[in-house]
Amino acid sequence: MQMMKKCWAEEHMERPDFQQLKTIIRRLNKDNESGNILDNLLSRMEQYANNLEALVQERTADYLEEKRRCEELLYQLLPKSVASQLIQGKSMVAETFDCVTTYFSDIVGFTALSAQSTPMEVVDLLNDLYTKFDDIIENFDVYKVETIGDAYMVVSGLPVRNGTTHTREIVRMSLALLQAVGTFKIRHRPKDTLKLRIGLHTGPCVAGVVGLKMPRYCLFGDTVNTASRMESNGLPLRIHVSPFTQKMLAEHYPSFEPELRGEVDMKGKGRMKTYWLNGERDSGA
Repeated sequence: MQMMKKCWAEEHMERPDFQQLKTIIRRLNKDNESGNILDNLLSRMEQYANNLEALVQERTADYLEEKRRCEELLYQLLPKSVASQLIQGKSMVAETFDCVTTYFSDIVGFTALSAQSTPMEVVDLLNDLYTKFDDIIENFDVYKVETIGDAYMVVSGLPVRNGTTHTREIVRMSLALLQAVGTFKIRHRPKDTLKLRIGLHTGPCVAGVVGLKMPRYCLFGDTVNTASRMESNGLPLRIHVSPFTQKMLAEHYPSFEPELRGEVDMKGKGRMKTYWLNGERDSGA
């Protein structure tokens, strides 16, 4: 009875292992002829316990791997700092950012191109293009907000603030994307080339997670609207820059080469003096 109580002890260190059990049972049954049966039973129990322990370790490893995959997927849908807080069960409060730079682009003539292509060809085109873009933006301190159809939206300066470098990062990224689209090959129309239209604007915004099912990290504020207007009022294969972005570049990163476009009538904004960005003279900071 005392041995049975030890086997059921809550503290695992107080429980005897199988070697100790064998010794105790053999001592108790030394005058019995059933020693071989008990040895066989104990051996099977020991094997079962070992197999069970291995199975638990395997299932635990599978669980941890699946957990890692789920977290990696969440990190792709949301900024890592935001996703980590959600994983810890913390509620996300919308945050105000005093100054960020926002990028918008779309493909000129995409509607006509889509009309002349099958839906699967359109999907392949966008997947090829934005996979290429995603690889490029990994080299810059930026966060991809979303893609809607042929529209591509990127921001720098949030969710991690980076001083004034958000303008430089977005501008350099824009130049890299413009260069990449020039060599991009459309699978089903290899003789055609894509024409990207880019708009940039710098200013304050609010960012936060919206929704519980399929949550999204969204940006709100006039900065987002103005960046969209800069893109829609731009020209193919040109980077259209707002006066606020140009001011940041002139003050902190004069190596970039702006070209005054003049005043442009912006819907909902009135007339605004804007610039083209032609390149960078020096790759230094």
